[in-house]
Amino acid sequence: MKRITRSLQSALAAVAVVAMALPQVAMAQYVLNVRDADVRAFVADAAQVTGRTFIVDGRVNGKISVVTERPLTRSEYFEVFLATLRANGLVAVPIGNGAFRIQPAQNAASQPSRLGTAGAPDNAMVTEVVRLGSIEAAQAVETLRPLISPEGSITANQAGNSLVVVDYADNIRRIRALVRQIDRDTSSTELVTLNHAGAREIAAALSEIAPKAGGLAGVVAVDSSNSILLRGDRETLSKLAAMARDLDARAAEGSEIKVIWLDYADAAAMVPMLERLVGGSGGSVTPAASSTVTATTGGGEDANVGSGLNNAGDVGGGAIQLSGGRGTAIITRYPGANAIVISAPVDVQRRLAELVRQLDIRQDQVLVEAIIVEVSDSVAKELGVQFLIGGKDMPFAVTNFSNVAPNILDIAGGLLADATDQTTTVVSDGVVSSSTTSTVGDLLRENAATAVLGARGGYTGGYTSIGNDRYIGALINAIQADSDSNILSTPHITTNDNVPASILFGQEIPVSTGEALSGNFDNAFRTIQRQNVGIELDVTPQINASNEVRLDLRQEVSSIAGPVSSDFNELIINKREIKTTVTVGDREIIVLGGLLDDNERRTIQKIPLLGDIPVIGELFKSRGKSHAKTNLMVFIRPTILRTARDRQEVTARRYGIIRDAQRTFDPDREPSIDELVIDYLGAAPPQMPNRPDDVIITPESEAAQ
Repeated sequence: MKRITRSLQSALAAVAVVAMALPQVAMAQYVLNVRDADVRAFVADAAQVTGRTFIVDGRVNGKISVVTERPLTRSEYFEVFLATLRANGLVAVPIGNGAFRIQPAQNAASQPSRLGTAGAPDNAMVTEVVRLGSIEAAQAVETLRPLISPEGSITANQAGNSLVVVDYADNIRRIRALVRQIDRDTSSTELVTLNHAGAREIAAALSEIAPKAGGLAGVVAVDSSNSILLRGDRETLSKLAAMARDLDARAAEGSEIKVIWLDYADAAAMVPMLERLVGGSGGSVTPAASSTVTATTGGGEDANVGSGLNNAGDVGGGAIQLSGGRGTAIITRYPGANAIVISAPVDVQRRLAELVRQLDIRQDQVLVEAIIVEVSDSVAKELGVQFLIGGKDMPFAVTNFSNVAPNILDIAGGLLADATDQTTTVVSDGVVSSSTTSTVGDLLRENAATAVLGARGGYTGGYTSIGNDRYIGALINAIQADSDSNILSTPHITTNDNVPASILFGQEIPVSTGEALSGNFDNAFRTIQRQNVGIELDVTPQINASNEVRLDLRQEVSSIAGPVSSDFNELIINKREIKTTVTVGDREIIVLGGLLDDNERRTIQKIPLLGDIPVIGELFKSRGKSHAKTNLMVFIRPTILRTARDRQEVTARRYGIIRDAQRTFDPDREPSIDELVIDYLGAAPPQMPNRPDDVIITPESEAAQ
């Protein structure tokens, strides 16, 4: 029994030894020894050995030769397979799920590949994103480009300060290790506080020499503390910091007169504000009788550099005593140019110059467009009957209504004017002659003619004798008026931000304001004033931070309605005015105000009792009816013009409207506005700016196509 047990133990031990040796044999059982084998057959054998999927590009062909000295494991076989492809101008690009695409190495970087090198074979083509911390991406590309294989590529991503590298996995690992060595911030920062010179001026000077100095990352002016912030390598910083302090010290010994040339602001408006800041009254300072401004020259001697600057009159210049006994300040402007002259201690000059710099900036412009629409409809109807009964030696009766014309009394007076004429008989040398003279009759005829000429609509009537110099007359008036109007006005004006502007399209009409007569009428006179009538737009735009525009505006539309009456020739002026303040978004349309008016009026004038009789009473009535309906609206639209493209677009659009109007008027000739711009201004007519995606076709590009 013991013998059997010992034999069984020996057998089990032998099996265990064999079992332990089997994995080693399995891992080292692949021999790779081929000469001038077809590459496709080589890939097929590798797929069978490694168990991986390979997709072969149609451009892959040729012969492969590879010899190994010992059996290879499966992983070693795969690495030798990839290295053999790489040596023969081919590359295996991972495409996911363990599959690879076999293709020529040329232009392989432009094809989709696996992202990241983790777990990727050394000879596989992969894509890696390398993020940078200190150095700039463009600078890193220039440094690493020589290390990229001919089949790979490297690109700088400026927005994220990173690199996109497509290359073999082993080379990317080498590049990443190198980036870790060079992507280190070794620069320092230093803050230099200035006491006399301006921070912005010193920073601009240092920025000019910084590229030549080398090793400098940046120079920033801090206006709030009048200091400059330097960043770069320590040696360069020490040199530039010493230079800044030296310039600051020299500024303390500089001239006490400074000239500031303005680009956008108005010197006349700037001087009073600067005077108030240093303790003056802002323009109401009484100039001193005389003044001498003294400056220290480079040799330390005092020199008289000018006198009488404070006698500038309306340009400012009064001597202002500074607080703390620091001397005086004189602020004036040069009338011949848009410039400010400051005579003051250096620290005062610096503060004022910095303030002027912040205020002297280019202002945006605003195009304000208004649309005024008025649609009205007016209908009027009138019907009246007038009677007159009278004669010699009897009372008269008449019906006279104010809402009809002409008046029957005016007509009757003209018809009876002959009865007032007087005939005079004269005997001279036996010859009898007669002449007719009339004063009252002429006035009656003139009054009747005026009444008839001023009548409206249709009218008819007549008179007849009823015996014994008695007459009866009647006059019937009928009128219907219907008027429609559709008035559209679009005034627009362009102005700088926060600058008042106005535009007027209309006339100046005389309006009587007074009249004086002397006792004998030999020194009569009348006073008048001119009044604007038309379309007027006054506006002050103010752009706020949220890209909206605050508009203080007044919109007026006026017209002449005619005289008050035939007896009073003063004019009636229709006036529609809106004065308001609104806040509108850029290019947004808003309604300012308007009127919806529907007015109907009926009038009846009649003789009491007689006018109430059915049917017959209509002969003793005068009816009038009017219906007026008015729709009036005013809209406004501001457009912010910040860039030259914005201004060009608005100008071209308005220019095109006029150009099209002239072409419509005379389509057979070129619009005269083009001729005027070309001949008079010597410029090309305005054109709409090209959009970023527009393709500009030139003769050269058209010929190339």
